[in-house]
Amino acid sequence: MIAEIRKITVFVEETLSEMGQAISPPTRKAAAVAVIANPFAGRYVEDLTPLIDIGAELGGLLGRKCVEALGISPAQAESYGKAALVGEDGELEHAAALLHPSLGKPLREAVEKGAALVPSSKKRGGPGRPLDIPLGHKDAAYVRSHFDGMEVSLADAPRPAEIMVAVAVTDSGRPLARVGGLKASDVEGKDGLR
Repeated sequence: MIAEIRKITVFVEETLSEMGQAISPPTRKAAAVAVIANPFAGRYVEDLTPLIDIGAELGGLLGRKCVEALGISPAQAESYGKAALVGEDGELEHAAALLHPSLGKPLREAVEKGAALVPSSKKRGGPGRPLDIPLGHKDAAYVRSHFDGMEVSLADAPRPAEIMVAVAVTDSGRPLARVGGLKASDVEGKDGLR
């Protein structure tokens, strides 16, 4: 393990009812968050390869933790997303290095397939700041029922020289989704769009 991980926290959200309507089966989301040391905190470094390599490690690790928390097989995962919150001694490009070049492939392996782009967000802030993880269907970007998000926060993270890296996975779309678009049951998963 290249990443210097201080802690990993896993969240599970289960929605049983919405607007007085029972949700059966409940919609479920899981987020796994790793708090890591930022090797470049407080200084400009041109080559961010170490963070790219850490992103590859964390994509699979956090994706598997989400699947395990939901108690599903990788094939049953329906949507995913990723996000990072950089402590104040870091820069947004540190989040980009973690999330973009290499995190996606091992995350896709953890959820089996994943033809669609993994939605992402990045921000800078201190301990307790909320981090929004955008969600989208893992195989088809046009599935509107799966446009969603999950918010997480940790009271003690990120410290100035840390980064919170988060992955979220769901076993379903939004509760009571009804704004049209491609249905999850009609996904072909060939081009990442349909």
